[in-house]
Amino acid sequence: MHAIQSLKRELTIQRAQTEHAEPLTKIAIAAKRHWGYPEHWMEIWTPQLTLSPAYIVHHETWLAAINEEPVAFYSLKQIEETWWLDHLWVLPSSMGQGLGAFLFRHALSRCRMVGASILRIESDPNAVGFYEKMGAQKVGELRGEVDGQLRVLPVMEIKL
Repeated sequence: MHAIQSLKRELTIQRAQTEHAEPLTKIAIAAKRHWGYPEHWMEIWTPQLTLSPAYIVHHETWLAAINEEPVAFYSLKQIEETWWLDHLWVLPSSMGQGLGAFLFRHALSRCRMVGASILRIESDPNAVGFYEKMGAQKVGELRGEVDGQLRVLPVMEIKL
């Protein structure tokens, strides 16, 4: 007799712990790489995409796991009175299944719980449509440079 494995997928969300730093970093890098950026840009961005155990301790970070395997996460940071979505990443193999929207709604709920009235997002240009679909609006932009090329990042916000 052959064992039949269940195709049931169990989704859980949990507060990230320090031991999740490496798997969450891998998710962030894989998700950013999914957009087809040049590899040398990915090398430049790796420090920004790297989560340390200390980062997880000091920033509210939540992960989504399927069958106990982390597949997506987000983190929030507070700068003065403003709450920011610092990270929101989904493994490419898990994209298109509603995980990003699920985590974004969870982030909004967490912000409401701490009394925030607005959540701001420094968005990757490829993610603007997602955030607009979630109800955020562009309120500005940040200009920078990557490898000698101008890069404009939309700043979005959603009222809570």
